[in-house]
Amino acid sequence: MSRPSSPCIAICSTSQGDDVCKGCGRTFEEVCAWLFMDEAQQEVVWSRIDTEATALRYTTYKERA
Repeated sequence: MSRPSSPCIAICSTSQGDDVCKGCGRTFEEVCAWLFMDEAQQEVVWSRIDTEATALRYTTYKERA
């Protein structure tokens, strides 16, 4: 199964001051840097958020992922 180009599901809580986005599971720094990361760096982030699987993209809003 292929991944989307970004973990974002358009529910960004980092814009509300959270250190980690409740929607996608990325840190504020990862969200800001995402477009500038190479594939290997993005894969590190994907692996972490897949392992944690606590963000809304893995629970309430699986259909958006």
